[in-house]
Parts: sequence; C-alpha cells; structure tokens
Amino acid sequence: MTENRGLRRAGLILCLFWLFVAAFPLYWVVITAFKPPLAVSGGATYLPFIDFQPTLQAFRDAFAGLRGDFWGPIVSSTLIALVATALSVFLGTMAAYALVRFTFRIRLLAGIVFAVISVGGFVLLDVYTALRVPYALAIVLVVALAVSVWLNGRRLPGPVLGNDDVTFWFVSQRIFPPIVSAFAIYLLFAEIGKAGLPLLDTFGGMVLVYTAFGLPFAVWLMRDFLSTVPLEVEEAALVDDIGRLRIFFQIVLPMATPGLIATSMIVLAFVWNEFLFALLLTTGDWQTLPILLAGQNSSRGDEWWAISVAALISIAPMVVVATVLGRMMRSGLLSGSIK
Repeated sequence: MTENRGLRRAGLILCLFWLFVAAFPLYWVVITAFKPPLAVSGGATYLPFIDFQPTLQAFRDAFAGLRGDFWGPIVSSTLIALVATALSVFLGTMAAYALVRFTFRIRLLAGIVFAVISVGGFVLLDVYTALRVPYALAIVLVVALAVSVWLNGRRLPGPVLGNDDVTFWFVSQRIFPPIVSAFAIYLLFAEIGKAGLPLLDTFGGMVLVYTAFGLPFAVWLMRDFLSTVPLEVEEAALVDDIGRLRIFFQIVLPMATPGLIATSMIVLAFVWNEFLFALLLTTGDWQTLPILLAGQNSSRGDEWWAISVAALISIAPMVVVATVLGRMMRSGLLSGSIK
C-alpha cells in the first residue's frame, strides 16, 4: 500500500512538472504581451504588478495598424479556415461513408494506365501543341480517367486494391512533406491565372488548397466514426424505399454528429495553423495569421511585446477549440464515437 502511494506521488510530481514545462511558454507569451518595452528589454520579469506594471499599449498599437494590418489576416484566416473545413469535412464524410458501406475493387494496372496517360499525355500536348497548361492538363485527366474506369471493368491481370488500400491512399497524401506539392501548386495556379482565372492570393485558391489539405484527415477520422453507425438502421430505411442520399443526410449524418464536430475541430486546427501554402500562394490580400506572425519584426529589432500580441491573436481561437473539444469528451458527448 505504501509503495502504491509512493508511485502515485511520483506520478503526480512528474505530471505537475510536465504541466509546468508545457504551460510556461504560453504564460511567458501572455505576460510579455502586457509588458511595456522597458520591462522586456531591461531583463527578465515574471510577475505582473510586482515585477512590472501591465499595459494594453501593445494591443492598441497592433489594432491601430502600427505593426501592419492585423484585421486583414484575422478575417482572411477565419473565412478561409471555416469554409475549407466545412468543405473538407463534408466531402470527406461522403468519401468515408462510401468506404464504409460499399466495396471497392480497383485494379492496380488500371491505376498505372491512368498515371501513364496523365503524365505522358500532358508531356506530348505540352511539347507538340500550343495548348496552355490548364487546358492540356484538363484534357489528359478526363481522357485518363475515362480509359482507366473502362479498363477497371475488364479482367486485367495483377493485384486488385480494396477499401483499405483506398483509405491508405487518402492518408498517404499527408505522409510526404507539403513542400513536395507546394511549388507544383504554385506553378499550376500561376498558369491558370495566365489563362484568365486568378487563383494566387485569392479566397477561392486558398479554400481549394486547404480543402485538399484537410480532406485526408476528414476521410481518415470519419471512416472510424461512421463505422460505429448501426447498419440495421440503414437497412430498415432501404426496406421502406428511402434513397441512399436521403439516408445519408437524414439518418447517417445526425447519428454521426459527434464525429462531425470532433473531425471539424481537428481539421480546423490543422488548416488554421498551416504556414507553407499561405506563404507561397499569398502576397498580401489573403495572407493568414501564421504569415502575420512570421513577419513581426522591424528595423529596430525583435519587439517581443508586439510578437507576443500577434501570437496570442493566432493561438486564442485554437485554445477555445481545444477547450470545447475537451469538455465534450469529458461530458461523454463523443463517447461511443471515438475508437
């Protein structure tokens, strides 16, 4: 009994130590945002009203535009993150439902043919025709998709991929570093812009990229959530001659609401904090908060009070999201939906 108490105490001490290590950087950012410049440059100060007198001057300067445009990135991040999250979760939920309820058989050879026609056809059109890149890419993708779908229905030799392989393909999109696709997306958007449809530094372009960015997370998470929805409920609806779309929207989605909330919050966190795509694809009009935070320096050096204000503005929404999600989990709202 004494040994168990000793272990519990040791575990409590380790947890408290880890809490201090994890929370101290956030505490330091918070108090630095309320420090006057002299309290920052004059040496380390830790306790408000004791070591220094708190002030809101850094916040006033930030929102007055003395440190650049704060309101623009806040609005841009909010609109882009909410719309991209909604699209990612909606499309990902539909894909996850299909992976849970239907059986897919994809012949590997048909996939290889799709890749060969896409890459080879694009190179040929680019070299031997005067088509612009977007038009050439659209043509080869349509042709490659039609041919590969037709071939997939034939008796081709080679392995046949199933639902688990399709799910892994979705997840694999987040395995390789984003920089691998970031430059390719930038060049593609630039070519599309030359064709008359501007996507660089636009709301539509950022939403498109972030929807694709969040889609693998949504498919992966919602597949597990939807697998917990009883199949018997859908079978009873099918007996009553209710269509699949109506079953999905009126039966499956309401039953998977806890999973939709949890997935939306997780995808929102990833989209909100994404930096690389926003850095490459925006120049000013639709820059997001991570870009604002990275640019908080001046000719006078690093003004840490202003940087701390920008950091607080960036992390505050995600702290709220994490708090809400934690409360939902503790209250049991998500019980039975998370494996």
